[in-house]
Amino acid sequence: MVNTMRLNGKVALISGGARGMGAAHARALVAAGAKVVIADLLDELGQALARELGPERALYVHLDVSRLASWRAAVEATTQRFGTLNVLVNNAGIINQGSLLDYTEDDWNSIIAVNLTGQFLGIKAAAAALIESAPASIINISSTAGMQGVAQLHGYTASKFGVRGLTKSVALELAGRNVRANSIHPGTVATPLNEGLDVTDFNPMNRLGEPAEISSMVVYLASDEASFVTGAEFVMDGGELAGMGPLKGRQD
Repeated sequence: MVNTMRLNGKVALISGGARGMGAAHARALVAAGAKVVIADLLDELGQALARELGPERALYVHLDVSRLASWRAAVEATTQRFGTLNVLVNNAGIINQGSLLDYTEDDWNSIIAVNLTGQFLGIKAAAAALIESAPASIINISSTAGMQGVAQLHGYTASKFGVRGLTKSVALELAGRNVRANSIHPGTVATPLNEGLDVTDFNPMNRLGEPAEISSMVVYLASDEASFVTGAEFVMDGGELAGMGPLKGRQD
């Protein structure tokens, strides 16, 4: 039987936590007994979510993931409010696209700053607190684009591959300090980022993933049930990366 309050005593800091997958992660972590700090640039949405979850369980902080000082302030606010930090969920991310001829240096720099540098800075800012509260867990949200290339998503693909590699180097360094690091690689999920996207034939299930489905893995990796899991990658994509489907028109 699964312990529905398996995160009692845990405190999690979630970047990009105000909406979409981040908000789903916050709700799921609180439902499992954790306290959460919702960190985002979307102040009104983040504050509303914190009120929904309750002041005894949730706090909102403004966070620019591309700035180390902002991360350090978020970690300090977390430990001041709840006394510890056990779980870091690096969820914030953006997407842009363009052909090689049109994709600009600014396009590249902006997405790397959020999707990859932002995760590194979060880990750097939180590492001491996580070590102090160990056993602790770092959960980095990557993508199926961290497992295979996507045409015209050059910065997005590079950033998500980078998250996958960063997760492994961090896992190796912190394993002896009882801090685990793992990456989750969702396929296309029903979030504001993907609103209006045609997902026909994206995966053999022919549907978007639901944020709560990804949150179930976040809860598992945050829990002590995952105590022997580090440096791993968890693909949640409706079978997108499993391989090719039946060839259309093939005759037996």
